[in-house]
Amino acid sequence: MPEALSFDHSGLDLLMPMHLLLDKTGEITHAGPTLCKLLPERDLKGRQFGDVFRVSQPRIRTAYEAISANAGKRLRLRFVPDPGISFKALAIPLCGREALLINMSFGIGVTEAVSAFGLTMGDFAPTELTVEMLYLVEAKTAVMDELRNLNSRLHGAKVVAEEQAVTDTLTGLKNRRALDHILGRYVRRGEPFGLMHIDLDFFKQVNDSMGHAAGDHVLQHAARVLMSETRADDTVARFGGDEFVILFPRLTDRQTLLNIAGRIIARLEEPIPFNGRDCRISASVGATASDFYDGTDAGMMLKDADSALYASKRAGRARAMFFAEEMRRQGAGGQGGAPGGAGR
Repeated sequence: MPEALSFDHSGLDLLMPMHLLLDKTGEITHAGPTLCKLLPERDLKGRQFGDVFRVSQPRIRTAYEAISANAGKRLRLRFVPDPGISFKALAIPLCGREALLINMSFGIGVTEAVSAFGLTMGDFAPTELTVEMLYLVEAKTAVMDELRNLNSRLHGAKVVAEEQAVTDTLTGLKNRRALDHILGRYVRRGEPFGLMHIDLDFFKQVNDSMGHAAGDHVLQHAARVLMSETRADDTVARFGGDEFVILFPRLTDRQTLLNIAGRIIARLEEPIPFNGRDCRISASVGATASDFYDGTDAGMMLKDADSALYASKRAGRARAMFFAEEMRRQGAGGQGGAPGGAGR
């Protein structure tokens, strides 16, 4: 006969912290510390095994005789109070005693159990490989979380960089690069649109007499006026210096465009307070529309809107004109426009 081994409860608790001892009546005579931690409000000792656990595989009754008959076989147990928690188990009879030793583990549900019950390394046997797996899971989770955070930061930085690349820093409007991209998209799709080129009259005088801070203030004010007089899907861009361009999707009616231009001019002619003084400007506007052309060419439309703008200036400023063929022949001072509006 094999030599019998003797352990006290503390030895079993250390080697198998998730074990039970049952007497021949099916009563729990001792429970490992980790099992006790799972049901802290209920003392397992003295309770019937079948009141706390049920055997889900194989399909047997939870009486002592039925479990004993399946000693050495893998069992799957579930908590009666919470059938969502399951255990893998193995029962063996104790030598010389009508008693059973049942050892349990969480199996693949260990990570969920650790989270649900706040288990630590001390709740597992020192030789339990599950602890090593938990370290790996924890490390992987930490790495994945950090990678997600890093990706989120990189994506955010990319979005900010892309937005800055197409935004005028002074006014917050789209810049010329953004306008060229949007214009190209409308041309490729063959969608109708109107185009308006705006130049601030007397801006150079404000800059020369009141300083660049006043000039910046005027440009920011003009940007707000243009945004307030346009629709949400219109594109308002600072074209350079004191010039602005507005693209109007699906709007090609010349009288409507000229009416909008008139409102913009009236708004910009209102005094602009700055440091106790008033800045006074106006605006000249040139407009064109895609349906004026047999084939839409963004570059040509910009030039034609600029030609109409110069025609407005030659006619006395503070007015808007729609492009006509004779304007192209007259040209814009022979140069296609002065950058920054320095001479306007």
